[in-house]
Amino acid sequence: MENDHVAPQRKVTIIGVPMDLGADRRGVDMGPSVVRIAGLSTKLNQLGYLVEDIGNIPVALAETRRPDAGDSRHKYLSEVARASEMLADQVAAILADGAIPIVLGGDHSIAIGSVAGVAAHYRQQGKRIGIIWIDAHADINTPESSPSGNIHGMPLAVLLGYGPRILTHIGGFAPKVHPEDCVIIGVRQIDDGERQLARRLGLRIYTMRDLDERGMSAVMDEAIALATRHTIGFHATFDMDFVDPYYAPGVGTPVLGGGTYRESHLAMEKIHDSGKMLSVEMVEINAVLDTYNRTGELGAELLLSALGKKIL
Repeated sequence: MENDHVAPQRKVTIIGVPMDLGADRRGVDMGPSVVRIAGLSTKLNQLGYLVEDIGNIPVALAETRRPDAGDSRHKYLSEVARASEMLADQVAAILADGAIPIVLGGDHSIAIGSVAGVAAHYRQQGKRIGIIWIDAHADINTPESSPSGNIHGMPLAVLLGYGPRILTHIGGFAPKVHPEDCVIIGVRQIDDGERQLARRLGLRIYTMRDLDERGMSAVMDEAIALATRHTIGFHATFDMDFVDPYYAPGVGTPVLGGGTYRESHLAMEKIHDSGKMLSVEMVEINAVLDTYNRTGELGAELLLSALGKKIL
């Protein structure tokens, strides 16, 4: 029997971003739908939240547009920028309304817009935000370092101020976050250019070896402390490919040796227990590659853990 502890009638607002332009493999545009189908709103209500779902940000279809000049270095740049601007405005408005934004992706390029919105809201109050980035990949490529030109491998670099100005300056300012306020957890695949940038910036990256040696609990405690030292709180973004493909087969870029079912839930439970989560995001669920919506259902359950669902 589960007893879930959440302050009554705290408001959450769900917004979907059916974005698959940042990745090579189609299918992640259905991510918002499969998490909703898993009963996210109903289960949040049962936790005591007042839930509003404001639908999806409109995103262009790949089949309806022509590549921009120089697009191979940053594919679908103008469309990603347009969607990011709209998402940033919506996330800032959600926070101004006193709600917690729950952002459903879509590929990880959507973090450009979601974090921009959170950063803009707190910037008006003279406050910084942190990021806890849970992912098999570092996502700090630039157009110059990216082997593919896929923007879903660039969002954290963009938020740190590296990349095309049309992305870095969404909201009229850059960077959105400082390197010392960012933590990446679960990395097990990183490109050479990303490794060099991470070292230059002094980014704190916890690889799967760190999780193996130290355990998820210790890593999360340290990560939360780092992300909140100089900030009002943090945006939590969870890429489903952090989870081992055995538990989450429906992802576009699976990497063996990922987090277990319980490690994933523990990470999200720790995020909730910190009391410092400002917004939360779930990305990279590919319905085309999934089995009986296993990954979509896990995505919904992990969001519930981040919002207070507990065993006792």
